[in-house]
Amino acid sequence: MTVSVQALRGIHDGQRSFTVVDSDALPISSVETFLRHLAALGYSPNTVKAYAHDLADLFTWLRFRRRDWRTLTVADVGEWVAWLRLPDPARQGRIGVLPSVEPAVSERTLQRKLAAVSAFYGFHRRLDPAITLQLTRWDRGFTSAGYQPFLAHTRRQQARQEVRVRGVLRSAPEVIEAKDHQALLDGCTRLRDRFLLQLLRETGMRIGEALGLRHEDLSIARRQVAINPRLNDNGARVKRWKPRVVPAPATLFDAYARYLDEEYGDLDSDFVFVNLWAAPRGQAMTYSTARDLLLRLRQRTGLKGFTFHHLRHTYATDLIRKGTDWAIVAHLLGHASVQTTLGIYGHLTVEDARRALIAAGWLTEPLEPSEVY
Repeated sequence: MTVSVQALRGIHDGQRSFTVVDSDALPISSVETFLRHLAALGYSPNTVKAYAHDLADLFTWLRFRRRDWRTLTVADVGEWVAWLRLPDPARQGRIGVLPSVEPAVSERTLQRKLAAVSAFYGFHRRLDPAITLQLTRWDRGFTSAGYQPFLAHTRRQQARQEVRVRGVLRSAPEVIEAKDHQALLDGCTRLRDRFLLQLLRETGMRIGEALGLRHEDLSIARRQVAINPRLNDNGARVKRWKPRVVPAPATLFDAYARYLDEEYGDLDSDFVFVNLWAAPRGQAMTYSTARDLLLRLRQRTGLKGFTFHHLRHTYATDLIRKGTDWAIVAHLLGHASVQTTLGIYGHLTVEDARRALIAAGWLTEPLEPSEVY
């Protein structure tokens, strides 16, 4: 009954992808077709991988229950969700579980898995009218005829879920305080690594976008960084293949110039971030190399939970706190819509709320440190 996720590498383009295989190591055709569809639409390998793991969980349950995925009902999906909450031995029916035992899967993870399954069935309903399971219903009045239009799945704000996990709260994005950011910079022994951290903090770029950056993308005269979608040998990519240009401060380009002068030298490469000390020298820096840097910085600074994405959150949060229009923030981050930005950064902290109330005149002054305790 074993179902697992298998990594693949494209023969022609060398791009990484994933599929789901059964106990005979054969791809599950319905999942394979769906995942290839996602890859063709330009979804990132990591996104395809996440979908693959979520669907592998579904097909593991299907095989355990001896069910056909084509005949699933909404009630069956609810049973699958309950099964996911169980620890592995209980899923196999070997032990019972007390009510006090913590779920094996978080509520947010369950929500993501439901979204993956909903997309999977939505895709197959368009190919086969015999597939009827629908986990997303559209409000009547969405169109004058009241039917679900083609590509309706791209308009999530109009939908309501048939199966919803209760009690899922989106936590506020984690940001890096100024002193911790300085500690991270001080923890860098190379100008290349220091410039990478500054770039992520000052532009809100994703790590994959930074690793695919070319020298031509940085305009010192205009003080801006262009983020251009490309197929890169190191697997780095721009999410959704959506180009954008981000203004950046002069200090960032000062750090770039120093990096080129003192470390990069006359190396012949189009990539900004390359191997300068380890072989093969001059090759574009990979995700693996970036992760090694991340682990070293965690160890040197004691910031055990730090990720490069925290710098992106910090950039966005600073813009919002300074009153930048949400549409501008969405553009600078490369989000598909303002709703995406609101969904991530629309969660105020207590201190954000306190500052807003002070500005509105409801409160007169911030708390003194001694009043907090």
